[in-house]
Amino acid sequence: MQKEFRKSQKLMGNMFEITVVDESETVALKHIEAAVSEIVRIEKLLTTYSDDSQTNLINKNAGIKSVKVDAEVFQLIERSLRISDITDGYFDISYGGIDKTFWNFDREMVQLPDPELVKEHLKLVNYKNILLNAESQTVFLKEKGMRIGFGGIGKGYAAEMAKRILQQRGVSSAVVNASGDLTTWGSQADGKPWTIGIADPDNAVLPFSYMNITNTSVATSGNYEKFVVIDGKKYSHTINPKTGMPVSGIKSVTIICPNAEIADAMATPVTIMGVDAAIGLVNQINHLECIIIDDQNKIHSSKNINFK
Repeated sequence: MQKEFRKSQKLMGNMFEITVVDESETVALKHIEAAVSEIVRIEKLLTTYSDDSQTNLINKNAGIKSVKVDAEVFQLIERSLRISDITDGYFDISYGGIDKTFWNFDREMVQLPDPELVKEHLKLVNYKNILLNAESQTVFLKEKGMRIGFGGIGKGYAAEMAKRILQQRGVSSAVVNASGDLTTWGSQADGKPWTIGIADPDNAVLPFSYMNITNTSVATSGNYEKFVVIDGKKYSHTINPKTGMPVSGIKSVTIICPNAEIADAMATPVTIMGVDAAIGLVNQINHLECIIIDDQNKIHSSKNINFK
């Protein structure tokens, strides 16, 4: 008889939960271990917390020289730049220059950073200064002090790669949930579709709606997870790469599309762009849908969304 087996583990600084449908617990746990190993491998490549990761080598050589990287890293950067183009720079992996410096979103943060300092650092944020050479498979950051980071796309990429490993191993039904960025295929052990709850931003434990999904990925970004309140105003952990300041006005964004990496990457720009522009963009892209909850608890969604 088919059963669901799941395991949670902290990876890439986030809780990953992997659920596999199988008859045997031993077999299911072996599949899950293989998926975990794949995520650990990706974390080593992409992390900015370890000196010898390829991301750090690129950052250390900013303004100095090109760095040869694995094909996988090169292609991920290539795809990131494509998303930057589509979103008019609201998604930008070179935001690394602002992120850590000014915004740590621990609750001790009591004042906004100096706008002049932020402006100074913003000069380093420009995806057009990430220069790729396909022939030599190298990456060069044009300006000294530039930094890239995969915080906006890495979890989705890892979920997608874990899915690939599980499917290669013959797993026909599973969910890989990278702390709210999840990808599903097949069905639950009882044959019903997977059901996911869309979190209520004011009460993250209670979903405001449920969706039946399969062969689909969903990414949710909400200011209820990480934020600070300064002078009575709530600032979300999502930084607008064009202003260096955090976003306000939107409580949560849910992106639905076939690919976890794209879902993860699109959640950030949709949060930043403002409701009308974001929905206008999403409606132009095939197989991409979104649900946005604004600060007034109003729900906005793209044209093909049907709530249960």
